[in-house]
Amino acid sequence: MDELLKPILTSAYFKLGYQLCGLFFIVFTVALIFWTWRDADRRGAISWFWAVVVLFFNVAGWAIYMVVRPPEFADDAHERELEIRAREAELRRGGAACPSCLKPIEPDYLVCPYCMKKLKKPCVSCGRPLRMSWAVCPYCKAKQAVGEPGGAAAPSAPRPPRTPRSGSTPVEQPKE
Repeated sequence: MDELLKPILTSAYFKLGYQLCGLFFIVFTVALIFWTWRDADRRGAISWFWAVVVLFFNVAGWAIYMVVRPPEFADDAHERELEIRAREAELRRGGAACPSCLKPIEPDYLVCPYCMKKLKKPCVSCGRPLRMSWAVCPYCKAKQAVGEPGGAAAPSAPRPPRTPRSGSTPVEQPKE
């Protein structure tokens, strides 16, 4: 058997292939260590520890790191935390937001300027913004149009007097 393998093992092509595989293994290991170190650093893990694990255990160490690594980058987690704090501060200071698109709006807007959602209705008498469900304006005591959820309905005009039928007495219109 030794005589059978000796020509193959001593050939120049086999030695070249063996050296290229060794070089590939070294380059692959260094690249894997570097990638693991950099990824662990970006995710807020202990980067030097995971680089040493990959150095000693190679692909198996890298696979273990892939299973237990943090699910998101540290910068993304920090940015999300800042967004949450900013939104909480905005809510605390009473800044109104559109219920549809969540963009900031002024409290007296009738329509959201971003998504055109109807937010409030104008009073039929004084024109001040009112909640859609209000039946009376709290500023001028004017009754609002019922059944028209978003409209600036004109105040109803007084009805013209009825014309009497022949042989009947005229009926007066009640005053409002």
